[in-house]
Amino acid sequence: MNLFHSSWFYWAVGVALGFPVGVILLTELHHALLRRNSRLARQVGLLRNFLWPLGALLLLLVNAVQIPAGDGLVQILSTLFGFLVLVLLLSGLNATVFEGAPEDSWRKRLPTIFIDVARFALIGVGLTLILSYIWGVRVGGLFTALGVTSVVIGLMLQNSVGQIVSGLFMLFEQPFRINDWLDTSTARGRIVEVNWRAVHIDTGSGTRITPNSVLASTPFTNLSRPPDKHKVSVKTTFSTADPPDRVCAMLTRVAGGLPQLKAGSQPRSAPAGAGEYSTSIGLNSPADEGAARATFLRWIWYAARREDLHLDDADDDYSTRERIEFALRMVVAPVLRLSVPDQQLLQSSARVVRYGADETVEYAGEVPSAMTFLVSGRVRLAATTEDGGVIDISTIEEGEFLGLTALTRQPNLATAYAIDEVTALEIEREHLEALVMREPLLLQNFGHILEERQSKVRQAERGELVG
Repeated sequence: MNLFHSSWFYWAVGVALGFPVGVILLTELHHALLRRNSRLARQVGLLRNFLWPLGALLLLLVNAVQIPAGDGLVQILSTLFGFLVLVLLLSGLNATVFEGAPEDSWRKRLPTIFIDVARFALIGVGLTLILSYIWGVRVGGLFTALGVTSVVIGLMLQNSVGQIVSGLFMLFEQPFRINDWLDTSTARGRIVEVNWRAVHIDTGSGTRITPNSVLASTPFTNLSRPPDKHKVSVKTTFSTADPPDRVCAMLTRVAGGLPQLKAGSQPRSAPAGAGEYSTSIGLNSPADEGAARATFLRWIWYAARREDLHLDDADDDYSTRERIEFALRMVVAPVLRLSVPDQQLLQSSARVVRYGADETVEYAGEVPSAMTFLVSGRVRLAATTEDGGVIDISTIEEGEFLGLTALTRQPNLATAYAIDEVTALEIEREHLEALVMREPLLLQNFGHILEERQSKVRQAERGELVG
């Protein structure tokens, strides 16, 4: 009868029944979380394997066996239990609050140092409770000493601490991220690292280390925000005698062929007065700015001379009589079977032009107005497949020609790109038709060449041509 009036009996029975039931429930919960790939599975496993058995043991020792709480074994086990509770709280807080947080949420923007400080604070509170309640240590004096010391250190380092805090608040706002492009008063480049003290910016010629406090106190531009909105503006100068509409059309056309141009973007050119023009080009990333600017300036050097425009007030005298005669004699005459009088007849209607490497020589879908004979350099013909890919059709070498569809007045099926710098002789269609029509064998040969090229384009569009 005395057994049922003893408190230790009920504690023993409660632990004996509650412990296995708790293990079973925690095991089922752990398996369910594992099946769902939940981040809390590890914490439930820690609770089932360590905290739950240790808690049951402490209840048996203190309440059933009635060992005093001040006993050394109980204090050691209680301290271990307290540490496990701290570990469970820290890992659970991280799993539920910060892991898997949405990209635009405050939890994702929170700097790592703030999380570390919160962890240290939680650990400090836990250790204080363990020392105070388990071991009986008086911590009031320690807190007083730490408070006085903190005030003294804060007064001594108030400027430095103020800079660090301002930098940390800037990190909390997070106006930039890794791989964003920044334009600051001291550097321009891509962010490769961000920590609680400084931002590391790759400028292309080295890494500029900029303290967070500096960025927090000076204006800067995030070139990557908003995304897909970056543009580069290129200034050029032409002769005031050049028609502005022709200049703008040429600049816009060249910019539209840049490989760095953002898909769906339309370049714009406008006169700025005194012979100056501004061309705005949309880019995918600020990283493309240097390459886009260099390619654009290189291509308009060739395009301006082909269209008799005066970039930087420069005149082009490359298409001389001697070069035209040489091209007609060495390239055109063998192809078109021209006699010397025929060559002399074409001199006034032919001109020598140049194209830069990778520049578009002919566009698919356009009807060429002239035939182009390659004097030097190479040109590749490329077609667009049904899935939007680009595949090479063939390569046009020196002594060969483009623009056969000028004679048939059909649009080009392929686009022609200069592989390297190309020098070519252009002859307008109306000056060639009479010469070609009198040569039936030549017309038949041209028909075979045109059919062969068009057949390759159609195969490429259907994905039947490889390479």
